[in-house]
Amino acid sequence: MSGERTPLPDIKGRGISGFYRDVTREMKHVTWPTRQEAIRLTGVVLGVCGMLALILTAASWVLEMGLKLLQIGGK
Repeated sequence: MSGERTPLPDIKGRGISGFYRDVTREMKHVTWPTRQEAIRLTGVVLGVCGMLALILTAASWVLEMGLKLLQIGGK
């Protein structure tokens, strides 16, 4: 790694049509997931979100119970 950076393309003067042409060209290089991969990864994301929701709900409930116990003990 020599620290050299790839120069950015000169986009001045090409306008919005040049921008969209470049985007279209770059999008052809993207490797898109198959339908099965997309479904599986969507399931993973939803599963992680569900688990996180359960963990945060449980933590909230535990903290609420702890604060209620402190309030009852303080009176």
